[in-house]
Amino acid sequence: MPRGPKKHMKRLNAPSHWMLDKLSGVFAPKPSPGPHKQRECLPLTVLLRNRLKYALTGREVTAILMQRHVKVDGKVRTDATYPAGFMDVIEIDKTNEQFRLVYDTKGRFVVHRISPEEATYKLAKVTRQQLGKGGVPYLATHDGRTIRYPDPEIRQNDTVMLDIETGKIKDFIKFGVGNLCMITGGTNNGRVGTIVHQEHHKGSFEIIHIKDAAGQSFATRMGNVFVIGRGDKPLISLPKGKGVALSILQEAAKRDTA
Repeated sequence: MPRGPKKHMKRLNAPSHWMLDKLSGVFAPKPSPGPHKQRECLPLTVLLRNRLKYALTGREVTAILMQRHVKVDGKVRTDATYPAGFMDVIEIDKTNEQFRLVYDTKGRFVVHRISPEEATYKLAKVTRQQLGKGGVPYLATHDGRTIRYPDPEIRQNDTVMLDIETGKIKDFIKFGVGNLCMITGGTNNGRVGTIVHQEHHKGSFEIIHIKDAAGQSFATRMGNVFVIGRGDKPLISLPKGKGVALSILQEAAKRDTA
């Protein structure tokens, strides 16, 4: 048997939300180890070539990155398979563009164009909060960050607003009923709505009930819920559709009128 980690990914095994066609080659870019999971990220190759269309081939992507044009969360990244993920801010100084990676209502990544002011911060979900060595309190976020000495009010599942330049917490939103959230996993991935009710189940998953702007209600596990705003005011700009899922008939009608 071969030893060590796998270094390749077949195109048919790539996550479907990358939307790679079957016939343009055998392999897909395998994401490097990084802050986001392999199946929940978008490698820079797919982002620049397949989404933004700034390159035609993988070799052109490497040429762009090696000129140090692309920043992810304020840091220059030259790895073509670097895993950018949910809420990451991508900056391209040469074209003076800023993007944020968020989901659409089909659970696919949208490279959402944002203003330079909005590109100075990002939201991060608190995945763990505990005491470290020497009794130092710290928290871990969904994008692999560890932040020491946070505000003592912050708890697991809350959302923190991070200043990208300094990495420090500017603000935080408590996880609770009445706040706006985006779903980051499961069938309802990408939908946006207000938390209505929280069900506690001992020894099992906590279920969160959510109502969207169109009045539709749905439920998902607590781990899939990412708070993005207080009340009905989001702290980030949302992509087209504002996270409201359309039925098949509504989608067909929208296509007919377009």
